[in-house]
Amino acid sequence: MELFNQTDNNMQSDEPRKKENTSYWKLIVFVFIVLLVFTQFFDVNISIKPRFGSGKNQAAGIAQNQDSSNLEKLVLPSDGIILPVKWGDFGKQMIEAGVIDKDKFESLYSQRGGLDEEENQLLYGSDNSNLKINFQNSGFVLNLLWAFGLANKNPILEEGPMTQYSGDAGGFASTGGWTISKGNAMDYYSRYNFVVLSDKQQEMVERVSKNIYRPCCGNSTYFPDCNHGMAMLGFLEIMAAQNISEEDMYRAALGINSYWFPETYLTIAGYFEKRGVAWNDLNPKDILGSSYSSALGYQEILKEVEPVQTQGGGGCGV
Repeated sequence: MELFNQTDNNMQSDEPRKKENTSYWKLIVFVFIVLLVFTQFFDVNISIKPRFGSGKNQAAGIAQNQDSSNLEKLVLPSDGIILPVKWGDFGKQMIEAGVIDKDKFESLYSQRGGLDEEENQLLYGSDNSNLKINFQNSGFVLNLLWAFGLANKNPILEEGPMTQYSGDAGGFASTGGWTISKGNAMDYYSRYNFVVLSDKQQEMVERVSKNIYRPCCGNSTYFPDCNHGMAMLGFLEIMAAQNISEEDMYRAALGINSYWFPETYLTIAGYFEKRGVAWNDLNPKDILGSSYSSALGYQEILKEVEPVQTQGGGGCGV
């Protein structure tokens, strides 16, 4: 009898729960029906709410892209820059000498879309005006100046680190890596008087070359063991021969280095901009020195700022 009464009491206590559950589900069904009817008359867009701070990060990313774009206009103008040297017929002279094998050269560039009219003129023409460098032709200009620096007779090549380092200058990237000459590249090493410098001009080339570095290694132009160094040496020789001032030599060298190493110099520009110093207010001589333009100097910059991502530039080969 007690058992029956206990069971009966349990049954009586379950009845309110059942009623509560029934009311709960009725409410859910009612809400669902209301929402269904509501969506028939109104457009409802549901999206995931971003995490706290993500909007701030997105805004920072947009700002960074805008900053990079503004820097690029200053450091790497889309129209390029006019260099203060007249090219004349140097291309033609180098082909006649054999330091540039025109068949190898054209074959190389046929794989890259071919030479345009202006590049053909620089290679074969006799009356070229000032060199111009931009994103599209920076590699072409690099190769022209590389050939010139390799073949033009200069004491830096004959008495400087290139021969002092090991006694054989043929094992460097700037010599062994020049594969588009007729025969061995060393057959043309410091051999031709494309330009002849006075003692004063030579002193200036040596002085300036010792203070121009490149981010691909830790050497100055005075030790032109890679293509960028050899090309810069050739560029300095032409500028000195055409009586370009030392100040303008540094300015032009920074411009040409920027197109050869765009990421490096955009990052350096950003580094100084964060410190309130505009790119145009910087001293090119300081920026081209080892503190900023050498591989080690640039690594120190990267400890304080993120690199600016961009396209362009090239490696140490043809």
